[in-house]
Amino acid sequence: MNTRTLLLVFFFLIFSKQEIYGQGFSNELGLIVGPVVFYSDYGQRNNFETNAGNVGFGIGLIHYINFSYRADCNCYTREKYWNDHFKIRNEINYHKTNLKHLGKWVDPDRTSTTADQLRGMKGSTTVFEIGSQLEYFPFSIRDFMSNSYKLAPFVSAGVHWVSYDPESSTDYGTGVITNPNNVPAKYINAFEQQSGNTWAFVTSVGARYKLGERSDLMVDARWQYYFSNWVDGLNPSFEANNTVQVPENKANDWIFWLNIGYIFYLD
Repeated sequence: MNTRTLLLVFFFLIFSKQEIYGQGFSNELGLIVGPVVFYSDYGQRNNFETNAGNVGFGIGLIHYINFSYRADCNCYTREKYWNDHFKIRNEINYHKTNLKHLGKWVDPDRTSTTADQLRGMKGSTTVFEIGSQLEYFPFSIRDFMSNSYKLAPFVSAGVHWVSYDPESSTDYGTGVITNPNNVPAKYINAFEQQSGNTWAFVTSVGARYKLGERSDLMVDARWQYYFSNWVDGLNPSFEANNTVQVPENKANDWIFWLNIGYIFYLD
């Protein structure tokens, strides 16, 4: 399924009012933007310079199904715990991150061939996602909507389908990333330049601030774990002899995304 088809499906789900209104829901639409910290196979684990340097930017279109308010009658739904504390969040996201090796192994005082090879390696990945999350508000949604209080914290969890397109290159030696003389031994045959797709588990914590009767400001801190270690295009799973596993490659790729958003109530 290509990107255009996914977009059409997404907007169809949002604006199928006959189905949505028939169930007593209302809709919200929003835009989120913010920095993405990509935890990949580039750089040093648990290193501030790596985490601060391998940062990209993300943007997303989000849609909420709000169970506490009925758009067909402009009235609140029956006061049930589900209606007053949960929303379904659907979204399309796009983010891109440029990647490189940072940390002590590429410090200027390192003059070995391996250090030069690491400094020469460059990568990037472009990621497109579509998925849903269940969002839980510990305080009453209808009280927040009626402006009884300004701040509404939430937590969420869900699953996204992910399409990724990585690129890898090197400035060292002949400039060919697949040449075994241009990269350290553990990176031989560890590159993937083809696009692919996978799934991701998404969880976040955030809060909404009431701006007006039909609009909110949102801050969201998200942790997202991919079910693949190829999202960044690099996966040093084994040493060159393919028998000894690389000990530092302990997890798949994952991101931390801090975003801010604007939410508008459609009905």
